[in-house]
Amino acid sequence: MKSTTKNTLKLFFQYSLKHKYLGATMLGGALSASFLSVLAPLFYKRFFDALASGRNVDSVVPQLFGNLIAIGLIGLGSWLGWRIATFTANRFESRVMTELTNYCFAYLHRHSFSFFNNSFVGSLVKKVKWFGRSYETIADRITWNLLPLVMNIAVIAVVLFQRNVYLGLGVCGWVVIFILINFIFASYKLRYDVLRSEAETKTTSFLADTVTNNVSVKLFTGYKREVSGFAAVNDELRHLRRFTWDLDSVFEATQGFLMIFLEVGIFFLAVHLWRQNILTVGDFVLIQAYLVTIFNRVWDFGRVVRQIYEALADAAEMTEILDTPHEIRDTVSAKKLKVGIGAIEFAQVDFYYHETRRVLKDFNLRIAPKEHVALIGPSGAGKTTIIRLLLRMHELTAGQILIDGQDIAQVTQESLWENVSLVPQDPVLFHRTLRENIGYGRPKASAAAIIAAAKAAHCHEFISRSPEKYETYVGERGIKLSGGERQRVAIARAILRGAPILVLDEATSSLDSESELLIQDALDKLMRDKTVIVIAHRLSTIRKMDRIVVVDEGGIMESGTHDELLKNSSGIYNRLWRLQAGGFIK
Repeated sequence: MKSTTKNTLKLFFQYSLKHKYLGATMLGGALSASFLSVLAPLFYKRFFDALASGRNVDSVVPQLFGNLIAIGLIGLGSWLGWRIATFTANRFESRVMTELTNYCFAYLHRHSFSFFNNSFVGSLVKKVKWFGRSYETIADRITWNLLPLVMNIAVIAVVLFQRNVYLGLGVCGWVVIFILINFIFASYKLRYDVLRSEAETKTTSFLADTVTNNVSVKLFTGYKREVSGFAAVNDELRHLRRFTWDLDSVFEATQGFLMIFLEVGIFFLAVHLWRQNILTVGDFVLIQAYLVTIFNRVWDFGRVVRQIYEALADAAEMTEILDTPHEIRDTVSAKKLKVGIGAIEFAQVDFYYHETRRVLKDFNLRIAPKEHVALIGPSGAGKTTIIRLLLRMHELTAGQILIDGQDIAQVTQESLWENVSLVPQDPVLFHRTLRENIGYGRPKASAAAIIAAAKAAHCHEFISRSPEKYETYVGERGIKLSGGERQRVAIARAILRGAPILVLDEATSSLDSESELLIQDALDKLMRDKTVIVIAHRLSTIRKMDRIVVVDEGGIMESGTHDELLKNSSGIYNRLWRLQAGGFIK
């Protein structure tokens, strides 16, 4: 936790330095205002000493008015300092928070596909948002509480030491003890703040997971189970919240006792000094004003320290993500992938999940330029893994994958993805317009190009029936569209992008027979002059492929055209074809 806290503060400081002049102005205004605010009691002391002097009224009034003018000028100076600090803080903190959140967003999206597969969306969103909010809390507490506290205590200590050394020692000793107790208590409470933050993340994750799967909750009658489960994690959070709040209450009670002790004790001392004619009536006003200032500041100090530790606990989860190196990174010398003819080669590829589960072993596959290859095989055979490795969603355990002779591990990931279009089995769309979703791969594409791609994918028809047409929002993950409509939008997106390598992962699995006929025509056009890899379970969709590769047990079991593979009566493909065709497809 210490290293995480250190890294959090280091990152906050680095981004604060980017706007050092704004930050310096903000802190300078706050310090100036705090300094001036503790000078006013000195003039109140003189004011009341003049009133109690017993001198002629006419001789005292000018002195009284002079002190009042000084108090007014000090108040105006303090007011100006706070105004400078607040307006500057609005600009300073908003900029730093925005840059921190942008950094979190950018770093988060550079994590691997495995990272996102193992993380809840809701918890990641919470961590990003809370990181910026934590900076705001810490910056506010330092600017509006800690620095004014230091300035106030320093000036008060100097003034009281000048009045009497015992007054200065008494107040300073009490402040030191009070602050030490605060730090000890805050350090003890931090571990529970971290547990509370983790419990809040767990609750948020549970909520997001059930909302995302609300259809399953209804259709599989999981309502009572989910309500009970959420109540359980929420109750765990309640216990931790109550415990941390109880700790706060205990310490506030301790603070109140210490303040009573200081106030009574310091006035006993003041009375003793007054009897010796060391202090005046005005000094009692000065002491009371300073005690009120000290109490306000140190009471806030306890709360401030706890809030800072809570903010650090809230930021810790995001800091851990930022401290986690990206699993898949471009090499220092990585160059852009240049695809000319589109040849693909898997050379002696080994791949293990978590270093224990073997998926591919000494896998070799050459795909000629503009060749159309289908991968088939039983579930778990490694077909999807082959595609993921080609897209560099995972790093190879051994071997190479080459595109036009270029090792994909030695090129930039962005350039790799620019040259490969994927149409997945279950497309996920942005909660944006149909125009934005289709044009996502080519954000500068013209409206005419987007419509042409939509027509080629046969989704222009259902889009035209919508009142908003291409400006229709599709809902989160494209939930407002049917499965077939989402798939046609994904195909339109691939058509528009026009990458030289195309990967189809069950691209027609969600379509009805009529739609499939339309899409097959679109796919035939899409695949023209491209190197294509198709994963399919319905063998009727791949009969025209240049080559069909049967994958099982981490290797290639059979390879050939549809007709060639059918000649092997004992082969896997022949058996699968007979099972699916059932004698109806000739």
